[in-house]
Amino acid sequence: FNADLFCCVTVHHDVLSRDSASRVPGECSICLDDMVQGDTIARLPCLCVYHKGCIDEWFEVNRSCPEHPTDSH
Repeated sequence: FNADLFCCVTVHHDVLSRDSASRVPGECSICLDDMVQGDTIARLPCLCVYHKGCIDEWFEVNRSCPEHPTDSH
């Protein structure tokens, strides 16, 4: 993950708990695997949620949210 590219993006990381699982989409739209309790997740400023590892890899080659490519976060 190159922090220089995303100096203005704040990504909040959390571990998916039973309570938060009901508020998170069923699958990560990057890897298409279901998000399950205990997964480490990342929430972008646009409120999209991904597995932390998936979005970290995505940001190595892309500069925007996978679901909002025209947004400038």
